[in-house]
Amino acid sequence: MHSQDGMNMCMFMQNTLTRLMRLPLITVALVQGKALGGGAELTTACDFRLMTPESEIRFVHKQMGLVPGWGGAARLVQILGSSPALQLLSGAVKVQPEHALHIGLIEAIVSPSDEPLEETCAWLKLYTTGPAEVIQAVKKVVVAGRELQLEAALRTEMKIFGTVWGGPANLEALTQRTKHK
Repeated sequence: MHSQDGMNMCMFMQNTLTRLMRLPLITVALVQGKALGGGAELTTACDFRLMTPESEIRFVHKQMGLVPGWGGAARLVQILGSSPALQLLSGAVKVQPEHALHIGLIEAIVSPSDEPLEETCAWLKLYTTGPAEVIQAVKKVVVAGRELQLEAALRTEMKIFGTVWGGPANLEALTQRTKHK
């Protein structure tokens, strides 16, 4: 095993997960079982994370003599803040659903059922129902706010706002007076 091989894999996976994170679609990771190491890192690239009751997320890199290399550490700091991220990474903590919800690592625990995927889709529907161009615009402004400096994020938000202002969804909402419903 050569360090260059590891660096090549890191570069590939960082690029892949960054592309996932920047998709103009809202993404969700449903953890049903164990998301360990790279699986835990993958969850951090999604907009939302949900877990079934018997699942766990664990950053086991330390036990492997490694640190996250796919961007999971940087994204975990963005999601939780530096101290909680340091605890999860340096402690290789088994994060059970209740604790994950408490610290803000996940948005919801999917109730035990035979169809956790269907329940996840129903949960996600609140955030994905509506005109596709508006949902995509919302995702773009959130990505800009996360990744850009404030002035650049504000310019990007203004440009994206201009793409939906006066558009079909905006005009329909105005005629329906949706703001006040």
